[in-house]
Amino acid sequence: MAGVNMAHNPNLTYLSRAQAEKIHAASLEILERVGALIDDEESAALLRKASVAVGDGDTFHISPKLVEWALSVAPKRIVLHNRNAEPVIPLEPGRIYFGLGSDCLFILDHRTGKRRQATLQDVNEAIRLADALPNIDFLMSAVLPSDVPTEAANRLQMRSMIENSTKPIMFVTNDFDSCLDVVQAAEFVAGGAKLHEQKPYCCCYINVTAPLRHNVDSLQKLLFLAAKGLPTTYTPMVLRGVSGPVTSAGAVALANAGELVGLVLAQLKREGAPIIHSGGYGDVFDMRTTTGAYTGPESYGVRTAMGAYYGLPIFGLGGSSDSKLPDEQAAAEASLTLLFETLGGANLIHDVGYMESGKCYSLEMLAICDELISYIRRYCQGIEVNDETLALDLIAELGPEGDYLPTEHTVNHYKETWYPRLFNRNHYDGWLAEDGLTLHRRTQRRVEEILQSHTPEPLEGKIKQEIEAILG
Repeated sequence: MAGVNMAHNPNLTYLSRAQAEKIHAASLEILERVGALIDDEESAALLRKASVAVGDGDTFHISPKLVEWALSVAPKRIVLHNRNAEPVIPLEPGRIYFGLGSDCLFILDHRTGKRRQATLQDVNEAIRLADALPNIDFLMSAVLPSDVPTEAANRLQMRSMIENSTKPIMFVTNDFDSCLDVVQAAEFVAGGAKLHEQKPYCCCYINVTAPLRHNVDSLQKLLFLAAKGLPTTYTPMVLRGVSGPVTSAGAVALANAGELVGLVLAQLKREGAPIIHSGGYGDVFDMRTTTGAYTGPESYGVRTAMGAYYGLPIFGLGGSSDSKLPDEQAAAEASLTLLFETLGGANLIHDVGYMESGKCYSLEMLAICDELISYIRRYCQGIEVNDETLALDLIAELGPEGDYLPTEHTVNHYKETWYPRLFNRNHYDGWLAEDGLTLHRRTQRRVEEILQSHTPEPLEGKIKQEIEAILG
């Protein structure tokens, strides 16, 4: 099992208990005082049945008591399975996993270095690369293909993820009908709806457009998945200073309020419905450039701390960059965001490989992040401190001028050191002898080697035919 195990290491505590409680109280006040618009009849009926007050403009004013009930019955642990029904991602405190993002409009072509519109072939290659990378734990579709009909794109993305990897899937659909087909396909792979509920192979990322106005497609997907007992996020986005307060605390309180609406509705539909909570997403609006910045330091820490406060599985974001190329800025932002989210305890860290503030995907960036995650995994693993590792007898035997290189102790333990795959540690002449390539060029070569040589575990023929019939 990959991922990062933080169970025996201290996490980064970004908010005090008192701060988290204050943000939670603010979210509750927003829901009770301001209310939320619900653009779906079934969702509105569930709230009315729960005696939620309806105010002017058909706003639903949800009470703190109802929210606290929903928090109390939502499961604190979720286990995702792979295509072979093996439990590989337990979402629980101290377990961290990493995956792609979804639906970038552009890709930075690693063969030409040019930014262009993404195609279905780019989806296939991203998934095959992710299947081969040992530190990428779950799949998302990476890019939105421009060379297929819009109404078919989400189904074809899901087909690619099923056919090109065995890893668990987090899918995105832009409409409810696509969601129905995608879940049907996953259930077929799992051997039926009941087996898929017991051993979920996929979960859904529902990205809600606004925290206090809940659109019909998002609500339909939420209730459908809740009824089936399948995991999902329900994640409203706030752009700080534009669609919510410019302050991190205010933006998170508002976005978190929207998430709590989804949590309540899911539990009203089916008590115990599994929800993966992000704690409130709030990206910064850069007032100098009028762009939404993906990797500002204010966007990290608070939301993960809120997810931890609730004790729910946490949806995180890292391995991304606002840079346009896999350059020094990209490496720095990817490193920091991966480390912050890992130490903060986010269970599912997505958008690994994102560039250009979420507009462009890069397979090179994904491969570099795989190396960074490997580094972070080794750091979080810690060290063993015992008689064998302290090696006092060996130190005494060899004395002040001891040569440790030829010893059995060194032979037995040297492989415990982390050795990079992409980062270069060779001496200068050795580096030149290996062509003197930059990290960028080494990564380009590594990505192409994987795409040329890696063959994912194939689907059984009848299953593949049925998936093609369902998804196109």
